[in-house]
Amino acid sequence: MAVFTVGELLDIAVGIERNGVSYYESLAELSGDPDLGVIYTGLANMERHHIEVFSRMRDGMSGSDAVVPVDSEEEYATYLKALIDSSVFTSDQVAREMARKAAGPAEALQLAIGAEKDSILFYSEMRELVPQRERSEVDRIVREERKHVRELSDLKQRYA
Repeated sequence: MAVFTVGELLDIAVGIERNGVSYYESLAELSGDPDLGVIYTGLANMERHHIEVFSRMRDGMSGSDAVVPVDSEEEYATYLKALIDSSVFTSDQVAREMARKAAGPAEALQLAIGAEKDSILFYSEMRELVPQRERSEVDRIVREERKHVRELSDLKQRYA
């Protein structure tokens, strides 16, 4: 099994963020609550910023930046693939559909919390695999994603 390159991991991170943008934009469009709409739009904008950061990091990589996992290459690559495959939003289309099908704000917010937690887990793993100079950016994004989880959780309490 082939090992992921750092560039491929950054491409996956961009995809995760794009799916988040699709989900939050859809929720903003579907929300009948103006306050929720503003929050969802703000979250979509934060995800857009993360796309820019990961894209800049990707542009700075050479094609040969190979990942050297701690464990066996095959086992670690399988683990990363499982993280990706088990994420809440596997595509922007799935993200938009889930936003449409959410039974209400509490369910929509719970799905968002799950997606943010998935991204934290993936980025935490990815952090160890990117060059040292990029780790502070990944750390900053993980902190922002944790903040999103807290904010979404607090917001969900209002709609539960």
